[in-house]
Amino acid sequence: MTQRLCFAAQPAVTVTIQDSDARFPVHRIFCVGRNYHAHAAEMGVTVDKATTQPFYFNKHPSAIAESGSGIAYPPETRNYHFEMELVVALGAGGFRVSETAAIDLVYGYAAGLDMTRRDLQQRAKVHAHPWDLGKDFEQAAVISPLVIKPEGAPLLQQGAIELSVNESVKQSSNLSLMIWSVAELISDLSRYYRLLPGDLIYTGTPEGVGPVVPGDSLQGHIQGVGQVVANITAQAA
Repeated sequence: MTQRLCFAAQPAVTVTIQDSDARFPVHRIFCVGRNYHAHAAEMGVTVDKATTQPFYFNKHPSAIAESGSGIAYPPETRNYHFEMELVVALGAGGFRVSETAAIDLVYGYAAGLDMTRRDLQQRAKVHAHPWDLGKDFEQAAVISPLVIKPEGAPLLQQGAIELSVNESVKQSSNLSLMIWSVAELISDLSRYYRLLPGDLIYTGTPEGVGPVVPGDSLQGHIQGVGQVVANITAQAA
């Protein structure tokens, strides 16, 4: 039976796949907080892996902006930050997945930017409120074309990750410094959600995050994954 909608549905959100005419349909976006010790420290937090679990927040798929887009400076913030991250794209689902089996869920990777209204996030922290206003808004999840994980290849565990603003390096680290690895994150997240094809996981940012203003150009790169580019434009009317 064909359903009749009261108005037209928003189009599905999809992401470019490198060297393919197919596109990756986005189901959900999970983001990992404080997954590099140095970034946690610059945020005033110490992470003890022995006594702490990963924590997550979400962005709506409508927050996706593909690499090369003009990114409008968002409303109601005076402290708009970049966070350079490895993005893991899932092509299979699973529930209570072991770390060993986590690799079976991975379709590929991308370079991503978790754009953040830092002042709104900090205000939320002070009041013990959710981070939604600081993290989940239009064009807040910038992403490069997906690179498909080669058949039989292990999960990414190392590789340079870097971000420059106006050709000045602001973030420079290595994926090997993630507190929780890709396998650990997938396994842990699958304890709380039935992961599904189309899910994206932004795996956290290294140190060096900072503000941008209209006119700034961001270029991020992850070794073996690719480059993400964003150009900050004036606030939309």
